[in-house]
Amino acid sequence: MLRSGRASSLARSLLRSNTIRRTRNASQLTSQTSKPLIPLNGRSKQSTRFALIVYRPLSTSLQRCAAHPETPYNHIDQKHEKAISKHELEPHPEEVSLASSVHQVFEEKGVPETEKDEDMLAGVYSDISQKTIKETFALNEVPREALFVGMAGVIPYLATSASTVYLAWDINHAAMTGQGFLLSGKTAEVLLHIIEPLQIGYGAVIISFLGAIHWGLEWAKYGGVHGYRRYAYGVIAPAVAWPTLLFPVEYALIAQFTAFTFLYFADARACVRGWTPHWYMTYRFVLSFVVGASIVISLIGRGQVADKISRMPGPADRLRALKETQMEEIEKEERERRARIMAQDEEDEEEEED
Repeated sequence: MLRSGRASSLARSLLRSNTIRRTRNASQLTSQTSKPLIPLNGRSKQSTRFALIVYRPLSTSLQRCAAHPETPYNHIDQKHEKAISKHELEPHPEEVSLASSVHQVFEEKGVPETEKDEDMLAGVYSDISQKTIKETFALNEVPREALFVGMAGVIPYLATSASTVYLAWDINHAAMTGQGFLLSGKTAEVLLHIIEPLQIGYGAVIISFLGAIHWGLEWAKYGGVHGYRRYAYGVIAPAVAWPTLLFPVEYALIAQFTAFTFLYFADARACVRGWTPHWYMTYRFVLSFVVGASIVISLIGRGQVADKISRMPGPADRLRALKETQMEEIEKEERERRARIMAQDEEDEEEEED
């Protein structure tokens, strides 16, 4: 390491100065902080003094080399040095490039790279793509009859959602060009108002059916008898579903989407408890995924024409109109009754005058 006597003498001088400085500090601290020590065994001894031990820093490479001059690093081979000094460096311009003088931090210089970098997330991607997704959508253990009937049950949702998107596109096309693609703008609007309550009503039926499944499992005593806790599924589901028929279309679809999501998590928890077959959670996830995607597509399609179509009166509007009609009829009957009473009073007064 040290190739000359000057560096070795410098290291010895540094070591000597550090030793003198530590001795001086120790003597100063001894004179300032020394105290008498009282022996613990109670014997009378001469009081002794102690000094604080000065922290000794780690020896540097220069200090170690100066303390141990016999190390082979201090030996200089003069003959070898002269031979090297006479040797001329051979130029190799073909080996010089932009990256030849770059030394990577985590690589060894001059050592060829034998191992290729591995993608640390390859295993994660493999698990997600091959294991998680396949297990999530695997329907191998679902009975064929339940699978076919369940898939057929989502066809109305897909049909109404696709129809909503197409009619919304046709309405926009008619608004931009003055003429619809297949239907006129007015006809597409009327059909859209017919399809929307169909989708909402069918959703209310499906939500009620999902709750009723737990009643059948309770009667079959699948996973044991649980009483009101399992019956609550069949009661809460229709109680949430049917009031959505009175909501505006957007609010009804959002409320049913929330109900489907809540019921899926409730069914998943019931499956973990052993209240349902082990394949029911996967089966429900696939069907709920299709239904949820259909609702989102319907909301997107309707949102494109929200400002171009008239608002169709819903059940709440019809109830409000019915109430107003009843109030008008009551007021009319009251006016007629008062008119009859007044006419009868006038006849009685004329008879009394005669």
